[in-house]
Amino acid sequence: MRFEFATATRILFGGGTAAGLAGEAATMGARAFLAMGLPPERAPNLGALPHVVFPVAGEPSVQLVREGVARLREERCDVVIGLGGGSAIDAAKAVAALAANSGEPLDYLEVVGRGEALRHAPLPFIAVPTTAGTGAEVTRNAVLASPEHGVKASLRSPLMLPRLALVDPELTHDLPPALTASTGLDALTQLIEPFVSVRANPVTDAVCLEGMRRAARSLSRAYLDGLDGRAREDMSLASLFGGMALANAGLGAVHGFAAPIGGAFDAPHGAVCACLLPRVMEVNIAALRARSRRSPALERYRHVARLLTGRRDAEPEDGVQWVESLVRELEIPTLDSYGIRTEHIPELIEKASKASSMKGNPIPLTRDELYLILSGAL
Repeated sequence: MRFEFATATRILFGGGTAAGLAGEAATMGARAFLAMGLPPERAPNLGALPHVVFPVAGEPSVQLVREGVARLREERCDVVIGLGGGSAIDAAKAVAALAANSGEPLDYLEVVGRGEALRHAPLPFIAVPTTAGTGAEVTRNAVLASPEHGVKASLRSPLMLPRLALVDPELTHDLPPALTASTGLDALTQLIEPFVSVRANPVTDAVCLEGMRRAARSLSRAYLDGLDGRAREDMSLASLFGGMALANAGLGAVHGFAAPIGGAFDAPHGAVCACLLPRVMEVNIAALRARSRRSPALERYRHVARLLTGRRDAEPEDGVQWVESLVRELEIPTLDSYGIRTEHIPELIEKASKASSMKGNPIPLTRDELYLILSGAL
């Protein structure tokens, strides 16, 4: 057995920990670049630490990162903070990396860029999530949209792991129900996919199982009552654990499809993953039963089903039904609500087949099986 596990240099978790952000940032630099996905009035108090606010209104693009790097250099910032959902954190992560390296984003971007390795460590970077979903605070990549290519792709390097992940569940208390639902189901996806991934290892197994337990008992509660502190804490941990798992064990077909869908349509990442999750589980399980009955992934799907349902006799298909029921309860829209139609499926399959996340799927899927996934999610 051989595996690697890497995560943020430090993780600070708990209610109220965000109050220490200014002090932590001041130990890393003299002027902060704050990439923020929140309204300006919700900017944290950084005290006497000079800083520049860079708004991230939506999911980050290659051009946004170019602008961020130019602004950071103009303002002579030497520490970067990402405050918000995965979009703000990924934008900040990319800015921190590119500010310390020559060239531009497409030099380093996977799939549609040149995929070069970073030569220098990024500027010191602090990630402060305000949603419970992406786990971007402990991942080594930043997902960027490239509109000219109609796809999202990752800027990835082991050097990009944050210097500090500061996770304060209290920052998620005012998330509206719809965002709680989509980000929470993204977190659940990022626990299930690494658990059944071909790159799973004992450390990622442990965090995935604990994260799934917490998400199973608390996602509905957080959706119904945003001020349920225990549920919010569970979901922040589930998101954190999902980020740890995906950074070390990879993902699967859900995220393989999410990248081209998000690049071509105005569709929120979490909602796309939520819609795809039950269909990918269903098709993967059927493919495993048909072509690879001895695969350990089939037993892992059985384990997932028993954990989610609380039933010792649950079979893999029962896990699919549980997720489908949760998706309906949380009122997740189908993919056609974002303008995706049957005629778009062949191109999306073509792009998804090249996505790095597909390499982690527990079994290679045929084009017909990939078609079943997308058509079933419309």
